[in-house]
Amino acid sequence: MKRREFITLLGGAAVAWPLAARAQKAAMPVVGLLLGTTIETYAHRLRAFRQGLKDVGFVEGENVAIVYRSAEGRYERLPELAADLVRRQVAVIATGGGAPATLAAKAATTTIPIVFGVGEDPVRLGLVANLARPGGNATGVNFFIYELEAKRLEILRELVPAATRVAVLVNPANKTTMESTLRDVPVAARAMGLQIQVFSASTSREIEAAFASLVSARVDALFAAPDGFFNSRRVQVTTLAARYTLPAAYAQRDFAEAGGLMSYGSNVSDAYRQVGVYAGRILKGATPAELPVVQSTKFELVINLPTARALGLEVPPSLLARADEVIE
Repeated sequence: MKRREFITLLGGAAVAWPLAARAQKAAMPVVGLLLGTTIETYAHRLRAFRQGLKDVGFVEGENVAIVYRSAEGRYERLPELAADLVRRQVAVIATGGGAPATLAAKAATTTIPIVFGVGEDPVRLGLVANLARPGGNATGVNFFIYELEAKRLEILRELVPAATRVAVLVNPANKTTMESTLRDVPVAARAMGLQIQVFSASTSREIEAAFASLVSARVDALFAAPDGFFNSRRVQVTTLAARYTLPAAYAQRDFAEAGGLMSYGSNVSDAYRQVGVYAGRILKGATPAELPVVQSTKFELVINLPTARALGLEVPPSLLARADEVIE
């Protein structure tokens, strides 16, 4: 081979190698992750989600890319963010933050696979045809946050047996959650002989105002509805509950860890891991229509003893024995 021809071939290869590398990089599948609140709020759950992907062979930055879209508590932005993921033609949309993000994704596409994590019956939400064979482009995990509300109220009553009036804090911006809470909690309250009064908040200022109002109303305890925005403001919520010496029940352990009295609900981190597993399985060729909806089986009661003492409450030994974790 002549020297000039060799140099030409070598130069062509030098050009081809970066092109091939770019082609490989472009071929990396992309998962769109749609969140209701801030990424910081979901930090430990996102670790669980990535672990789920890793469990089936996908590592972010190595053989899968993740595009994060967060509504930062402004749920009205979710349709726009879901539409952006559709325009990007991601391979899978995974949702965090319950029904609002999932419903936005479902409205945005009937073709891109969706893997959801929701806290209530996905059939009732219209996400799947049935749990065993979803039948459409969506499947995922039901972590039973709303189905456990009556039990959570019952535990609050055990902690505060003298309570007769309970404030229920809801976020009207999260319509699906609010409707679920206001459908189930009043029924459970009546069965326990409790009176409830509903207070609403969709912003930090409104949380402050709601607490001022419920204290003026002389309620005996607080029942906070499950909500991603409230979770993002959990330090504010638990600080206000402590300031006003108000016993409060929450759905997620994040609140108890932030100083809340107690939480009872599913292990949401485990649910996010399963969402990651399903997203990975779809990347490998599985179809949502044939992946049955996973129903959480891990439920946890967390009690914060220092908070109970500060509130002047004596936690019944039977309740301590049932607790999955007691924060000392």
